[in-house]
Amino acid sequence: MNYGLQLYSVRDSLKQDYYATLKAVAALGYKMVETIRLENVTAEQVRAWCDELGLTVCGTHTGANAVLPETIEKTIADHQAMGCSLLIIPSHDLSTAAKIDEFTALVNRVQPILAEKGITLAFHNHTTEFHPNADGLIPFDEILKRTDMKIELDICLAYQGGQDSPALMEKLGSRLCAIHLKDGDSKDEGFPLGMGTAPVKACWEKAKAMGVPIVVESESLNPDGLTEARICMEYLKRLEG
Repeated sequence: MNYGLQLYSVRDSLKQDYYATLKAVAALGYKMVETIRLENVTAEQVRAWCDELGLTVCGTHTGANAVLPETIEKTIADHQAMGCSLLIIPSHDLSTAAKIDEFTALVNRVQPILAEKGITLAFHNHTTEFHPNADGLIPFDEILKRTDMKIELDICLAYQGGQDSPALMEKLGSRLCAIHLKDGDSKDEGFPLGMGTAPVKACWEKAKAMGVPIVVESESLNPDGLTEARICMEYLKRLEG
């Protein structure tokens, strides 16, 4: 199977040498990367490096501020330059009904604009979206009801938010555009794959059955990001037998 890596997993080495980090990620066996905010590197350079190393940019984590009227054209241009057709909003303040109203209105306004340019808009969950906000609304449910945006399900954060992650994947069906395969425990701690209690194997199997892209994320930098990325890939290879 082909796996992606969310580059936040290797943010320590990414800050030191972007190209060398991409090269190391490719050497570990990852075929795709999911980018975080571009700093000190252009979209064109990322694309050139990825092309050289046999990587593709399968998605970006891009804040909602990047799709405001004054920023959306640059955001579209960057995605086109990287050859990336998936823009994932990784988090947003949805702590009140008014903030949910504002966010869903923005999504519904910009989604057709992005779609015209071949870019799919998605949302990445954290734990808080599964719990009632200050006005008693469940933000995750409101996003599903009020928008058509796709979902990149972080299976560990969903688990830590009290969800049955494999069942939620099934429920999302065609709304599910990718998963973050991540491990952790019930105390909200994170670990490399195979070292926690999140339903990693079950979600891996479900993603394979559904044909959903798998993007690895391991955030704790213990002892460093590339080591965790290696441990995760070794675990995946064991699953494959």
